[in-house]
Amino acid sequence: MQTHNTTTHTTGLRTNQRLLNTFKHSFAFPDKLSAFLLLLPRAAVLLCLLVSSSLLLRSVFSSSPSHRFILPDHISTSPTNISHIVFGIGASVQTWEARSLYTHLWWNPNRYRGYAWLDRDPGETKNPVPYRVSESCDGVGYSCTTAAVRMARIVVESYKLGLKNVRWFVMGDDDTVFFTENLVSVLAKYDHNQMYYIGGNSESIEQDQIHSYQMAFGGGGFAISYPLAAQLVNVMDGCLQRYSYFYGSDQRVWACITELGVHLTTERGFHQFDIKGDPYGILAAHPLAPLVSLHHLDRLEPLFPNQTRIDSLNLLMQAYRVDSSRILQQSLCYDRRRKWSVSIAWGYSVQIYPFMVAATDLEVPFQTFKTWRTWSDGPFNFNTRPVSSDPCWRPVVYFLKQVQEVGSRSIKTRYQRFVAKEEKVCETIEYGRVMAVKDVTVSSTKMDTELWMKAAQRQCCEIMDRGRNDNIGIRIRKCRNIETITT
Repeated sequence: MQTHNTTTHTTGLRTNQRLLNTFKHSFAFPDKLSAFLLLLPRAAVLLCLLVSSSLLLRSVFSSSPSHRFILPDHISTSPTNISHIVFGIGASVQTWEARSLYTHLWWNPNRYRGYAWLDRDPGETKNPVPYRVSESCDGVGYSCTTAAVRMARIVVESYKLGLKNVRWFVMGDDDTVFFTENLVSVLAKYDHNQMYYIGGNSESIEQDQIHSYQMAFGGGGFAISYPLAAQLVNVMDGCLQRYSYFYGSDQRVWACITELGVHLTTERGFHQFDIKGDPYGILAAHPLAPLVSLHHLDRLEPLFPNQTRIDSLNLLMQAYRVDSSRILQQSLCYDRRRKWSVSIAWGYSVQIYPFMVAATDLEVPFQTFKTWRTWSDGPFNFNTRPVSSDPCWRPVVYFLKQVQEVGSRSIKTRYQRFVAKEEKVCETIEYGRVMAVKDVTVSSTKMDTELWMKAAQRQCCEIMDRGRNDNIGIRIRKCRNIETITT
């Protein structure tokens, strides 16, 4: 750097010297005054060139810190990480303590920034998320007594905190479970200097029709970039008055964002879970996207059979913490000799069919759930397939039992066969061969988070042995060139 400055300085001196020599020759005093007057404008021009040349060289090559342009905090170009996110959790004192069981599962007080916004001071609390009491709406032309209004303003109140180095404001409910490593992977794909509104729809069409297909449902969580939040601060209060007839806070936020000309960017890993019953079908055939959030878990059956809701989530979290990018990612295998089809939802479940099933069917979730409002069989905003009443057309199901790290990159997960007590069992020979398999061991390496920055592709898998005793081994790996799931 010193050599560069010296060379630049020498070049500048030579340029100035040439201009001075020219100036001397041009300004030689003539014998006649008229000739002198003719040369005077030329001398003035050369003097201006000399001065402007010196100033230009100084401004371009000066090493003084006062000449450097410093980017604002939110315009930093380094990769997005968890420190760039501020969480805004909508909550009330009435539910805060009971739902702390969910926030304990994912909140890290030493790494995460943000607050739960409450309707009043709860006093002493065991919830790990720091809280603030929502500010009064006096003087803004409407009342904040409605929970929807108060929670709609959380993004504005979070922005007004003036926290440094913020790129994203992420909103959620006190019963939302975030998978934060995957949240970072999703947000890192987008330019945080642009106005983005990122989230997911409701699973139940009836909910989308009532509210909007273009709305991010708040329980599944949604992300607002810093520039968009800055715009919302200026329009939110007036906007909330115009949309006072809307039901929920997320609908009001969506309406205000729409007025700014910004539309929803959908990410399929945000799960509102507007469903009733058993979420197994969705989790066992998760879309090809990072798992970002789960919601309404206290309204659904436990994720794993014969466990409580919290114990089920703890088990899923064990797998997530070992390989966050791979959690719930589906891989498909075939054993052509035995005519078996295998579907793996990593860290959750394995299904083995004693017959061949097309990949286009295996990717479709079983409908183990009903719609949110009417407990109907649909419609949903994705395809589903029915669970057959004939046990011979159902897969044998295995649930996660153990997660084990092997070295620094390798992982083994073990899945144990499950049969419900009241469930009928198929008695065919083909089905009996699958039922003889009590455990499935899946080997894999940690999934590279950078894969989510590229075009998404399912990874391949293969059955590594012929099922000695009552266990079979399966390996998940990257697909080879021109390899398809069925070859």
